[in-house]
This record gives sequence, structure tokens and C-alpha cells, in this order.
Amino acid sequence: MRPAVYIMASGRNGTLYTGVTSNLPQRVWQHREGIAVGFTQRYGCKMLVWYEMAETMEVAIAREKQIKSGSRAKKLALITGFNPDWQGLYQGIAQG
Repeated sequence: MRPAVYIMASGRNGTLYTGVTSNLPQRVWQHREGIAVGFTQRYGCKMLVWYEMAETMEVAIAREKQIKSGSRAKKLALITGFNPDWQGLYQGIAQG
């Protein structure tokens, strides 16, 4: 499985969480089920709204830091450019 950077949301234009993982389907499932204790559980960030695959974990971590250091407006633009309707993307990654 390739590393990925991802953004979870509590809803359209809601609370956002940016993370990195080596197994995107498993990690998103953990967030959705409330198993991932911490920020996403506390703020209800259960919807995958954006992700980007990376060649290496180092590249993924660097991209995560870049996104986290950006403004909320930049994060919203990133999501809207990739997923204009803010659809939950979990089913698409879980199946394939």
C-alpha cells in the first residue's frame, strides 16, 4: 500500500483534520468507527473528503506539513478542487 495524505471533515465546511498514513482504507475506517482516539473522534471528523497518494512516506509527511501550515481557505480550496460536492470518498477507496 502506498502512503497517503488525507483530509477528514465533520461535514461540508466543517472541522478539518489532515493526516498521513501507510494504509488509507484502514485509517479512514478507524476514523469513521471512532477507533482513532483524539481530535477526529472529539470533533466528529468521519468523512474522507480529500486524499493524495505519495511515492514514499517521506514525501507524504512533507506534503502533510505543507497542508497543515496552510490556511483554512487553502484547505477548503484543495478539497473543493478535488471533491466539489464534498462527497464522502471512503467507499471508493475501500472497494479498490
